[in-house]
Amino acid sequence: MQGVIKSYDPASADGVVLRDTDLSEYDLAPGALDGSVFRMLRPGQRVVFDLDEHERATALRLGSEVDMGTPAWLESDETS
Repeated sequence: MQGVIKSYDPASADGVVLRDTDLSEYDLAPGALDGSVFRMLRPGQRVVFDLDEHERATALRLGSEVDMGTPAWLESDETS
């Protein structure tokens, strides 16, 4: 799934991610940043994430243009 960080507290590692497709909010799972390139998150930061069995955002990672569906990728895909 793709989304943006709505909020993040580095002291407690609590945060909320907004999913792009329907603006659903998901709390960050404990350890959501483990094994990730992220050490900190800022509001508005774009991420790709999975949901755990409790419907919490986990496995946060950076997305490529293909993952994010950014305009540059969409335009180049249409011309291929």
